[in-house]
Amino acid sequence: MMRVFRWLRYWPDWSGYAAALWSLLYGAAGLYWALGGGGYPFAKVSPGRSGLSVLEPSRAEVVAPVIAVLGLAGAVAGVLMARGHGHGRARYALLGFGWLQAVTLALVLPDYTLIGILALWPVLLVFCFTGVPGPQQTIGNVIFWHRENLIIIFLGGLLWAAATLAYQRRTGGHCVRCGRGGRAAGAWTRPEAALRWGRWAVRVAVVSTLPYEITRLAWYFGYPLGITRAFEADMQHTPHLLEIGLCLGLASLGGSLLTHGLVSGWGEVWPRWVWWKAGRPVHPATAIVPASTVAVVLIPGGLMMARAGLSADMWGTNGPGILWIVWGAALGAATLAYHLRRRGSCRHCGLGAPAVEPECVLV
Repeated sequence: MMRVFRWLRYWPDWSGYAAALWSLLYGAAGLYWALGGGGYPFAKVSPGRSGLSVLEPSRAEVVAPVIAVLGLAGAVAGVLMARGHGHGRARYALLGFGWLQAVTLALVLPDYTLIGILALWPVLLVFCFTGVPGPQQTIGNVIFWHRENLIIIFLGGLLWAAATLAYQRRTGGHCVRCGRGGRAAGAWTRPEAALRWGRWAVRVAVVSTLPYEITRLAWYFGYPLGITRAFEADMQHTPHLLEIGLCLGLASLGGSLLTHGLVSGWGEVWPRWVWWKAGRPVHPATAIVPASTVAVVLIPGGLMMARAGLSADMWGTNGPGILWIVWGAALGAATLAYHLRRRGSCRHCGLGAPAVEPECVLV
């Protein structure tokens, strides 16, 4: 396990090659689909088997050749980035290509599958052995190729984000590990400034979750807030569906409470109610990794809800989900502010002040 963490620490060195390899493999799949191969993941299927991506439904003979060309271009661009090639306009072209790949693959093309897996993985694990209640019956009707493909695309987007960030830092004269160096850092990156705008980001994140939490709790207790009576009856007749909704609402509420830790003392020192670690400093990664993970999977789910649209009598189904875009962006900003406050001097370049041990705060 320690070797894995040590390997991840060197992500600026290998992320460009990893993004190039991913693009080459997915581009090869695109060529296979363009030549008539089966398994094209954006084809029109029954509503119950759709991945709800922005590319669905589409024709393989139209989209697959584009995938093949972009895959080849990505393989070349990834290697150039990894080796630090490109100056002037060529550098900006590579940066534009890389960030466009990252945003499209990680945020635009996926659907709500990622946030669903993140929120329901314990339940999905149980369903592997017990089956799924309702018409879906088996886990294979919940996680299928169209959705698995979107997970692969999302991971490719993360690789491209890492590769492009490393290239941007490397060619801009910044430290590839921490981003310091080059031009003087803006005042907004200073710890005191990060705390100020981080608090606003936390407030926005917490408020944006309220519609989802209120509607799901209302449905469980028999109030059809934002839905029709017929839809409420369908949920009541589907075993455990309201209970799952209640758990999701409570999980969202718990996440809102934990978000406060990004700007509170107990987010830096373990509080009294975590008795086995009370009084010890919280390692920054303990907060940054889960918070950034949630932030990045919320946005594609929210964009999917926005594409689905709203109706006056069923706004409670998609409306709160649209606010996942705001929630994800605000949570990402709050996590960045937390990182800027907690980071110490860089082991790679030596820049930055040493990390200050937080004072003991037991609440």
